[in-house]
Amino acid sequence: MIRVLLAGDQGMTRGALALLLGMEHDMEVVAQVGRGDEIVTAALETRPDVALLDIELPGRSGLDAAADLRTEAPDCRVLILTTFGRPGCLRRAMEAGAVGFLVKDGPVEELAEAVRKALRGETVIDPALAAAAPGAGPNPLTARERDALAAAVDGATVADIAAALHLPESTVRDHLSSAIGKTGTRNRVEAVRAARRQGWL
Repeated sequence: MIRVLLAGDQGMTRGALALLLGMEHDMEVVAQVGRGDEIVTAALETRPDVALLDIELPGRSGLDAAADLRTEAPDCRVLILTTFGRPGCLRRAMEAGAVGFLVKDGPVEELAEAVRKALRGETVIDPALAAAAPGAGPNPLTARERDALAAAVDGATVADIAAALHLPESTVRDHLSSAIGKTGTRNRVEAVRAARRQGWL
C-alpha cells in the first residue's frame, strides 16, 4: 500500500480527497493536516511514502514544509497540489525538493497516477505549467527580500517587520525598497501582490 499524507487548509476538500484516494486499491491516507507547521511532525509519526501539500497553508507554506521534509523525512516524496498554477511556484517547489506540481482542477484518476509515479521516482508536472515555466525566468528576490515582503503581508509596520525578522529597521527598509524596485511597483502592498502573482512569494 502507498501511504499518503494530505496537507490542505480546507477541511471539506481535504476530507473528500482523502476519501477518493482511499478508494484506490493501492493507497491509504495515513495523515491529514490543516497547517503547514504540522506537516513534518505528522510525517515523522506516520512515515508516508508520498506527501500531497497545498502551497497556501497557515503556520508554514507547503513549499517551506517540502524543504523541511527533504531533510527530516528524505524517503517521503512530495507532490505540490495547488489552486494557483504559477511558474514561479513551480520553480520554488522543485528547488524545495518536490517531485511533482499539480493544479487542483484535474481529475482524481490523474492525481492517483501522479502519486504512483512519484513513488517510482518520476517527476510529475501539470502539462500547461510545464510549457509556461521555461519563459518565467528566475525569482529576482533574495531570501531576505522575500522574508520582508512576507512579513509585510498583513500591513505590518517597518518596526513590526524588523522585530519579527530580528533586523534593524534600516535594513528592513532597504530590503523592502529593493523588492519594490525588482517587482516594478510603487509600494510594498503592490510589491506583495506582484510577487504573489509571479509565484515568488
